[in-house]
Amino acid sequence: MKKFITAAVAAVIATGSLGLAATTASAQSRGYEQSQDRRDDRRDDRRDDRRDDRRDDRNDRREYRQDAREDRREYRQDQRAYARYQRAERRYNAGRWQQPRGHRYQAYGYGQRLPSAYNAYVVNDYNRYGLRAPPRGYHYVRNGNDVVLAAVAGGLITAVIAGLFN
Repeated sequence: MKKFITAAVAAVIATGSLGLAATTASAQSRGYEQSQDRRDDRRDDRRDDRRDDRRDDRNDRREYRQDAREDRREYRQDQRAYARYQRAERRYNAGRWQQPRGHRYQAYGYGQRLPSAYNAYVVNDYNRYGLRAPPRGYHYVRNGNDVVLAAVAGGLITAVIAGLFN
């Protein structure tokens, strides 16, 4: 009987220790898996955060480039400074104007073509009338009381300064 009790106690202890070992092992493995999952989640979060930051920076750079581009456009437009239609601030006496033979007076506007017959009325002393020097390939032409900035080659009108002459 003594042997039987000893064997039973040993069996219970063995079973308990195996169960305890299994429980400990499963708990450890679950803990390891949980901690591994937590690490992976943290890594993914950090990776996503980094990606988001990069995207934000990229968008900021794009917006900055776009703003800079618009500033350059505005600056170029200011540099051109030949408004399509201007009203003269001051009037000058330049004598009587007579239209070219075969033409009648017509008020020309931006984008129209000036007939070659008007090339006889080129205004060469533009400084005298408060005008800037025309760009290369352009000249000022008198048309009635107005002055027109036109291309030398094709006569395309770039700007009109209305009422410069009396």
